[in-house]
Amino acid sequence: MRISEAVQAQLARICADRSALHRIPEESGQERKTQRYVLDALAALEPDELAPCADTGVRAVFRGDGSGRCVAFRADMDALRITEGTGRADASEHPGRMHACGHDGHMACLLALARIVAGQRHAMRDHVVLLFQPAEEAVGGARRMIEAGALENPKVDAIYALHMMPDLPVGKIGTKAGALMASAGEVDITIHGRAAHGAMPHQGADAVAAAAHLYTLLQTTITRRVNPLEPALITVGTLRAGERRNVIADHAVLECTVRTFSNEVHARLLTYMQDDMRAVEAAFGVRCEMREPFGYPCLQNDEAEVQRLAQAAGDCLVQVQPKMTAEDFSFFQQQAPGAYCFCGCLDDAHQAPLHNQKFDFDEGALLYGVQLFHNLITFA
Repeated sequence: MRISEAVQAQLARICADRSALHRIPEESGQERKTQRYVLDALAALEPDELAPCADTGVRAVFRGDGSGRCVAFRADMDALRITEGTGRADASEHPGRMHACGHDGHMACLLALARIVAGQRHAMRDHVVLLFQPAEEAVGGARRMIEAGALENPKVDAIYALHMMPDLPVGKIGTKAGALMASAGEVDITIHGRAAHGAMPHQGADAVAAAAHLYTLLQTTITRRVNPLEPALITVGTLRAGERRNVIADHAVLECTVRTFSNEVHARLLTYMQDDMRAVEAAFGVRCEMREPFGYPCLQNDEAEVQRLAQAAGDCLVQVQPKMTAEDFSFFQQQAPGAYCFCGCLDDAHQAPLHNQKFDFDEGALLYGVQLFHNLITFA
């Protein structure tokens, strides 16, 4: 993939945008300064439509002549609760907050694309929708944008997004058709037992013992009820039970994350977990209840859109293995065919992983993302 002069000319503005956004990291649902910056930058380009979306997000539309498709590009906006340790001159001005996942770069990439599109819309066949999405890291801002009509008027035919990826060298674009990122469910299991004196356990229903057995059952379920060719995991991240050493615990809570590469497998796994709960109830005389307060579907790349992306990326494209991390871009893919990819940012000076206090990258890596997105738009 050749970086065009038009894209190369955006580098200074990309650096400026990324620097400005890097200084003002905001958590999910709080992206007010970020939203203001994006709105002001886009307003100067006079898009055909520009408005806030889903409270702290932004939607912009640049209309072509209507003879092509309507293509959307998404950048996430929120930052993480991490204290920055990069030593950058433009480090976070918000204590305890940092763009440690590259979202500042994603927004800078989309703003560069907007500037190019604004200057070329007279020759553009496609309608181009730019979505700056809040709350990717927390509560599924993609779903809120969909509910706000972000993919309608004009109706989006295909949607694309990228993520900075320190596992890939600068200049490489990684993707694959089908499952690229896992479904992710937050599952809470509460065990209700019956308290009794620790010296008279037969008079109670021991929630601690039930929780211990449930934990081992859940891990056995993964290895014995799920096809080993269908990757899946249940991680119990926290287990809380009891209050005193000489009292049979009357409650326990297991907080889990459930991840698979198939929405069907995810649904089956929840059923198996409920089977395990019923078994523990029968064995220990307790009562178990499950709650799934939040979850993302599996990110499934559309095969035809991946082929388009591959053509746009050319020799920069590499096939990658799916990741057990999750992405709420999957909600957009349930509404329109979509392709998600990783934009390499690994070099000798930048090797810290995502969500690390030292995560950083050279803005030159973003040129490949801008060029990729530009190549996915049809011009006359």
